[in-house]
Amino acid sequence: MIDAHCHLNFTEYDDDRDEVLFRARQVGVKNFLVIGTSLETSEKALALAKKEKDIAAVVGVHPTEIEHLPEHWVSQLKTLALDPEVVAIGEIGLDYYHTQETAVHKKQQEIFVTQLEIAHEVGKPVQIHNRHAGEDLMQILNEHSQILLNQPGMLHCFASSLDVLRQALDLGFYIGIDGNVTYPGLAKGESVTIPEIVRTTPLERIITETDSPYLTPIPYRGSRNEPQHVILVAAEIARIKGVSAQEVEEQVHKNVSTLFGI
Repeated sequence: MIDAHCHLNFTEYDDDRDEVLFRARQVGVKNFLVIGTSLETSEKALALAKKEKDIAAVVGVHPTEIEHLPEHWVSQLKTLALDPEVVAIGEIGLDYYHTQETAVHKKQQEIFVTQLEIAHEVGKPVQIHNRHAGEDLMQILNEHSQILLNQPGMLHCFASSLDVLRQALDLGFYIGIDGNVTYPGLAKGESVTIPEIVRTTPLERIITETDSPYLTPIPYRGSRNEPQHVILVAAEIARIKGVSAQEVEEQVHKNVSTLFGI
């Protein structure tokens, strides 16, 4: 299996990172994409990728981190992005959950577009975060579709309307599914359950991830998440799709290889 979005670069793993990796490898997780959310955590993601052969880095600035950007952040991010151990730009996007301030939303949109332009310049796909901003997100992606790659990237931990999902698929995006696929009911502010998203999305466009240390799947919900639990994500996708876990694993490997070249 592959965990295509985890934050092993975060401080939550400083005491036992090697053990966390060992546990994941023991259950068959073969590749990890470690994701930056700021320049600092992006640097840590890249350092891990240079240390571990089965880790690749994704670098970028999360929409909730934009207030902390230094003056020359664009050139700093480009330098990181050009490293061969970096396979994508992320975690970038929009997050309207934490604030209703229009000025903040506008700033997020500007930073998002800048990072889409960086991705275009370095020729790498994107990993996109969206929380309660699906319409604005898709408007930006449609308006800038000319700078997206043929394999443009993935929408990480997808949660939005089926209309947004169909637009994303039409643009060529893959859809990240996490441990919240095991949660019952609707998430706050959402109109579609994650299982319905899985049913609607072709398996050829699904990518497994954990978002560790967040979104721990049932039956471990409430504890720190780990990449080993991507096995549970794949099993739930298989159950919803009515296919074998092996079929999910094989197709996800193909999807990740096509998108990220690993």
